[in-house]
Amino acid sequence: MKDVAEHCGVAESTVSHVLNHTKFVTPATRDRVERAVREMNFHRDSHARRLARRHSNFLGLIISDIENPFYPGVIKSFETAALENGYEVLLCTTHYDPARTEQAFRKMIENKSPGVAVLTSNADPAIPKYLAEYGVASVFLESGGAGHLKADIRLDFPNGVGAAVNYLHRLGHREFALIAGPQNRSSHLSYRNAVEAALRVFGLKPQLIESTNDVEGGERAVQVLFSAASLPTAILCSNDLTAMGAMRILAKAGLRVPDDISVVGADDIPFASLMQPQLTTVKMPRARLGRLALEMLLEIMGDEDGKARGAVLETELVIRESTGMAPVKKPG
Repeated sequence: MKDVAEHCGVAESTVSHVLNHTKFVTPATRDRVERAVREMNFHRDSHARRLARRHSNFLGLIISDIENPFYPGVIKSFETAALENGYEVLLCTTHYDPARTEQAFRKMIENKSPGVAVLTSNADPAIPKYLAEYGVASVFLESGGAGHLKADIRLDFPNGVGAAVNYLHRLGHREFALIAGPQNRSSHLSYRNAVEAALRVFGLKPQLIESTNDVEGGERAVQVLFSAASLPTAILCSNDLTAMGAMRILAKAGLRVPDDISVVGADDIPFASLMQPQLTTVKMPRARLGRLALEMLLEIMGDEDGKARGAVLETELVIRESTGMAPVKKPG
């Protein structure tokens, strides 16, 4: 930067204002500086600039698994909103690994991120306090509430799941199975609680199978169902990938969805409407989640006292072809 300033006969601060768009510079001077930058092949040292400031312009985004089709829409909306507000995004994935999760948080602090959205449900409860000690604002999913420099987004499963259970009950279903994700993750536990509460209204209880939250988990869970005395007439799955695995094994066994058994997923990933039959699911608005997380980060960062709030992400039932009338079971 010093060389560019000397070449143009201006102060280093003027070059800085041109490069960072932080103050008005006359058009003639701006053109002269920008031309010198191109001719001298000058590159700003972004790492050095971060070190010179208390915070960088990187907002962190931590997710569980980049291969999960749920996340691209979240990432896109978060990044779009960040760019609209002059920030770049530093993305990390945890793959549900505690060591990688800790590494991701350390990376955010090392890069002086002013705020981090943690859109995974397996973060250590101590992490928000750890980030706050470094002055880093955070937004978490299903973390139990807001706190100092920490916002919380609660997933409104009771709304969407309740609608799914009520719909299936109207179709005559009375025997339910629940394929739930690992219960040590808060969002999966919330989903299970919503299913059980909705069924309790009708005096019903689901057959619970805990499995991994992926296609293979859905396949294994249905194999467990086959070993039971009788099959349910409806299966509720904690995400769409699980539902896809469940439907694949049901089809291999010669069972028709929804004629023999109905299946409901959760998330409404893009593949849900492309399946055969198309998947009925509890939709979580991915684009809204990403933008909401960014907005909440900006609110905390803009508050001198680091005040944060809680928010609710609505869910809704999307009815497609994988659900139908409960089959009439023959006696005996």
